[in-house]
Amino acid sequence: MLPAESELTSMRHVLTLADLRPAELEHIFAISEDLKTKFQNGLREPLLPGRVLALLFEKPSLRTRVSFESAMSHLGGRVIFLGQESGFGKRESMEDFSRVLSQYVDCVVARTFSHDTLTELAQFSSCSVINGLSAYTHPCQAIADLFSLRERYGRLKGLTLAYVGDGNNVARSLALGCGMVGMKFVLCAPEKYQFEPEFVKFVEDQTGETPEVTDSAEDGVKDAIAIYTDVWTSMGQEEEKQQRHQDLADYQVNADLMKLAPEDACFMHCLPAHRGEEVTAEVIDGPQSIIVEQAANRMHAQKGLLAWLLGSQSL
Repeated sequence: MLPAESELTSMRHVLTLADLRPAELEHIFAISEDLKTKFQNGLREPLLPGRVLALLFEKPSLRTRVSFESAMSHLGGRVIFLGQESGFGKRESMEDFSRVLSQYVDCVVARTFSHDTLTELAQFSSCSVINGLSAYTHPCQAIADLFSLRERYGRLKGLTLAYVGDGNNVARSLALGCGMVGMKFVLCAPEKYQFEPEFVKFVEDQTGETPEVTDSAEDGVKDAIAIYTDVWTSMGQEEEKQQRHQDLADYQVNADLMKLAPEDACFMHCLPAHRGEEVTAEVIDGPQSIIVEQAANRMHAQKGLLAWLLGSQSL
């Protein structure tokens, strides 16, 4: 399933979910669903033969790297992995690096510390750039998470997702994504870890929806069909670890918190997880947890994204 002819566009970047329209996000879900069904039936449809994807990573990765490599392989293309040895942002100017790299490949997935690095890369690139994670947003994670909820509940509109903990890059992407698909998003966090007012306004401007913010996890999860959390200390925040653990100690997702949510609520985590910190082993390894399905859907959702971005070139 390739994009409809009316949706074929010039080269596009996906640095945040705001780079997609709601209808485009829904089309990516539909492509992903189609390709996942075929994959489960033993078919790996080679929609992108001869296409080359560059993975440009400043940060270590399991899910992002392997899911994109496998996705591109299933689609008939190939992947070139570039770590620090490429001189990314160090050996030459970002302008020179990006202009040259984009002559060799059809798409770049960049995993960076600074979001500014990502935007500068995209500014000079003549091929599509996908955000594989930055300190500001993680759109591919949110696409896969929303796809997972759509698959589990059969719909997204009208449902509620509660994010418990730091309002970080994953939380931002989920807040934006929920607004795009008609879901209610609730951030449960201490005041210092809540969204910046500028980001709340950005979501409102983009989606017409306002993320709800509360300092009470107990209140925030009451109507949520998805309870989501992430590690309290992300890469690059190691010096803040002790303070973060003190600040977020009351925001652990445990069995008592899950009992406050609807019976059919699921637990979500983008991984890696620290059992006994942001979530108890009882919850993350329990029957409500869908962490493995989430991780698996990274590959399927990214196949949909790649097919949508690059499919017009194979028509």
